[in-house]
Amino acid sequence: MVAGPRSDNLMFPIKSTAPVRYPPVTTWVLIAVNCMFFLFETSLSDTQLETLVSEFALVPARYQEATDVADYLPFLTNMFLHGGWLHLILNMWTLWLFGPPVEDQLGSGLYLAFYLGCGVLASATHVTFNPMSTVPALGASGAIAGVLGCYMRLFPMARVIVLIPVIFIPFFFAVPGMVFAGLWFLMQVLQATTDLFLTTAGTSIAWWAHIGGFVGGFLLASPLRHVRRPNRTLYADQGIYGFDLMGR
Repeated sequence: MVAGPRSDNLMFPIKSTAPVRYPPVTTWVLIAVNCMFFLFETSLSDTQLETLVSEFALVPARYQEATDVADYLPFLTNMFLHGGWLHLILNMWTLWLFGPPVEDQLGSGLYLAFYLGCGVLASATHVTFNPMSTVPALGASGAIAGVLGCYMRLFPMARVIVLIPVIFIPFFFAVPGMVFAGLWFLMQVLQATTDLFLTTAGTSIAWWAHIGGFVGGFLLASPLRHVRRPNRTLYADQGIYGFDLMGR
């Protein structure tokens, strides 16, 4: 199963300082849709849930012989399924933090297309690097990794407030967005590379899906930033005091 963007580097994000000028409607809708789908999953019996996952989660081995266009529907549908409450909460928390400023710059419609595109790219990357896997991959982490990659490109110097636990004592630090996202991406690469050399089945985390989504989001940020919605005046009671529109 695909896990969400995790705090593998022991930095758990608490807040983004990049101000938002417009209500992040698409981000709210995506979170609501993911939660509704998960609640639907919890209402199913074990047999029904197994059938749902079998049909709509991503199983790479199936694409060795796939011929029907409908067979590729899981490339999209798997990003709306989750494997448990923790999986859902981690994904939605990350989307809640980093989605609004990205949506604010791209506009709601373009942001939705961008989000879904990153999710499909993440699915394709996972299938490419795990062509014989029969383990169902599911979760919004690939698409959210794309949002994180775009955030890194658009707001490299915006401060991200992170929690770092040291012997059960929480410490809070403000680090640049490019440092937080860069360290997160580095951990995904290290984990994915390690899995390539494992003789066993490896972990249940689709590291390559994270990498594909992140790289896609990072690269798409450059052309998309030129068509983002125009700025409007940011008044003193909007955004975060002390930071400009780019979170600097």
